[in-house]
Amino acid sequence: MTDAGMSGKGSVAVEFEGIVKAFGPVQVLHGVSFALVPGCVYGLLGENGAGKSTLMKILSGYESPTGGTLKINGQPRQFASSRDAEALGIVLIHQEFNLAEDLNVAQNVFLGHEKKKGWLLDDAAMERDAASALAAVGLNIDPRTKVRRLIVAEKQLVEIAKAIARRARLLVMDEPTATLTPGETERLFKLIAQLRADGVTIVYISHKLDEVERVTDDVIVMRDGRFVARAPTAEVTRQQMANLMVGRELADLYPPRDPVTTASAPAMRVQGFSVPGWAQDASFEVRPGEILGFAGLVGAGRTELFEGLLGLRPASGGSVEMLGQPVPHGKGWRNPRDAARHGLTYLSEDRKGKGLHVDFGLRQNLTLMALERYAQPWLKPEAERGALAEAVKDYGIRTGSLDVKASSLSGGNQQKLALAKVLQPKPKVVVLDEPTRGVDVGAKRDIYFLIQRLAREGLAVIVVSSELMELIGLCHRVAVMRAGRIVATLDADHLTEEELIAHATGTR
Repeated sequence: MTDAGMSGKGSVAVEFEGIVKAFGPVQVLHGVSFALVPGCVYGLLGENGAGKSTLMKILSGYESPTGGTLKINGQPRQFASSRDAEALGIVLIHQEFNLAEDLNVAQNVFLGHEKKKGWLLDDAAMERDAASALAAVGLNIDPRTKVRRLIVAEKQLVEIAKAIARRARLLVMDEPTATLTPGETERLFKLIAQLRADGVTIVYISHKLDEVERVTDDVIVMRDGRFVARAPTAEVTRQQMANLMVGRELADLYPPRDPVTTASAPAMRVQGFSVPGWAQDASFEVRPGEILGFAGLVGAGRTELFEGLLGLRPASGGSVEMLGQPVPHGKGWRNPRDAARHGLTYLSEDRKGKGLHVDFGLRQNLTLMALERYAQPWLKPEAERGALAEAVKDYGIRTGSLDVKASSLSGGNQQKLALAKVLQPKPKVVVLDEPTRGVDVGAKRDIYFLIQRLAREGLAVIVVSSELMELIGLCHRVAVMRAGRIVATLDADHLTEEELIAHATGTR
């Protein structure tokens, strides 16, 4: 690190010297040392549980180190809170949204940093400045809109706008594109380039290695709470990045595709199904042993279509058959429990908001959708515990103890637990919405092979994903949605990124 790099006006240079962090008897960071110079974009890589987020929380004032020294512009610092870090221009954009649902967008952008006119809040100034920050991230909404009315991708952009409004000089982005459309992602990349040109230091945490390759100057790799490698991004291939993250060669990311017996009757057939305002006249079918993908831009209606089928949204028109039998109530099911009884379960894209109760134990989460099996005539904790032990082994859930909260698991292991949960009712069809969102490359591979195993066992699997390569690598067929309609269904032989994007954007 040069003196010139340390002295830039308004810049933030960082040095981690032997950073140690322990939560009780569990040590999660082991003497981490490296430096960040101003005006560079760093890709911080590592599997879930590698210590990346903990290190960044120390940098941004959410945690304090157990040992070692954090230096900012050459001076030792230990922040009492995130507000102290923000005072120096260090802002963390959380992977899990940190928004107040009942406040409007402008109020969220300035929460804790409200603008005032005398003794009163200056709402007009906050709305004006919030609109400017929203425009910078490409979000065209009224800043007076309540956050609870936003879709997931819009909430992500509001989080980024918050950081822009606080004039960050060191910005940590944790999986910032997990819910964004290709167009929104492109706008974000342009914003990153502009911030970099303005001297802002950016730490970019992502499991999407193509993005890391494109937007970062250097990659820094952590594994098991330790710093393991650093190199200019241009000198490291994606395969080498993945290998460094997991500590071994990672080949064959996707499992081989097994053939589907077309002679078998569909496990589920949907015809002319509509969810007002979101999906119109949707028709598709999926067979036992088949992996059917759903592609489309954010807002295309994929998630809402399946929420309608499960009774989470009002549906109108159409018909649904399960194993050749009409659904008793015609237009989808009354609620998810009703759907589960008839053989359909759904894994939400919002793992912590809707997929799991993170403050519950692993056992309670696992059996929540199948309590009838474990509560006849009363709850049987030992039976639940036995099911949990089996699931931990069967789904490769890494945990030091069965008696911990779901919040203690890494993202990849939380996702495996959520998947085990929706499989407890023993469905015939399972819908997996963004099954690897925010999951590291090692856990992704585990989940891909698990999905293949479910199909091989005769389950019909529907995968809704924004990652086109994921759909191409996994699926036998992919249905593409645009503006609430299924506009194409492509066989595996015709699956390419270009073909899927063309249908999703209406250029074909």
